[in-house]
Amino acid sequence: MKYSIVIPCYNSAHTIRQVVKETAAEMERLGRTPFEFVLTDDYSPDGGACLEELRKLADEHDYVKVIQLAKNAGQHNATMAGLNYAEGDVIISMDDDGQTHCSQLNKLFAKFDEGFDVVFGYYEDKKHSGFRNFGSWVNYQTVRLLIGKPKDMKTSSFWVIKKYVRDYIIQYKSQFTHLQGLFLRTVSTEKIASVPVEHFERAYGTSNYTLKKLIGLWSNIMGFSTVPLKFAQRVGAILSVLGVIGAIVVFIRKLINPAIAVGWSSIMVGLFFFSGMIIFFLGIIGEYIGRLFLSMSNSPQFVVKDVYYKGKK
Repeated sequence: MKYSIVIPCYNSAHTIRQVVKETAAEMERLGRTPFEFVLTDDYSPDGGACLEELRKLADEHDYVKVIQLAKNAGQHNATMAGLNYAEGDVIISMDDDGQTHCSQLNKLFAKFDEGFDVVFGYYEDKKHSGFRNFGSWVNYQTVRLLIGKPKDMKTSSFWVIKKYVRDYIIQYKSQFTHLQGLFLRTVSTEKIASVPVEHFERAYGTSNYTLKKLIGLWSNIMGFSTVPLKFAQRVGAILSVLGVIGAIVVFIRKLINPAIAVGWSSIMVGLFFFSGMIIFFLGIIGEYIGRLFLSMSNSPQFVVKDVYYKGKK
């Protein structure tokens, strides 16, 4: 049995060598051999420092393979690029900053060996900023609501999967990738487990996630659910009923007391409210149509510029 450790890399020139070194030693200690590392450079904006470090690792070790992307694709798409080149029977996903620490792999493997097809590590105490933790909470609640993730299923970017799961999810070619959504539509929830692991401090620097990137990742879950459209339909129906009821009430009050003046303010408030709701839900529908258009135009998840490994000419 072969193991593949897939790591998307972004500005990780200062951390990735230590991550690879410690993880390789831990895999050997656990007897999980042979193994390979599939390291994806997600077009790091560091003047080529990250890519240079990755190539050095590939030159030094037979078990390191480097995937160079031609443009930034985002963490989930960069992970998908690595999955496409992983050759293992078991695939492990880790981060490049040392926070998903290799010392916790034994906990994931212990659960995986019980017969589960997907095992997530989750953090009871996250070493993130308050902003990042809030974003994670919003993402967790959204995924649970939109695609029916069980309440007790906790997830992260630290996971172990079987090869057949990888084989299926790499068939997904849309650029709007959300790995949790792919796992949940591939594997029965009875075959997915979560185990608590320790979350380590970043070895260097700060998180590369900005508010824009977090919102973009969060919105990708829309591609796996029609709940927002159903919600818009129901809200529209409720507002229509309320509008009819309001019109009847106004009509009756006018019959009872003809002296009642029609309020300009109330009309404007109603106009702004309903106009805003219409525009909001048109935006939701437009988002679906736009993503459908981009998917039909074959916009790529990622573009591989080159692949490096020891001995390549």
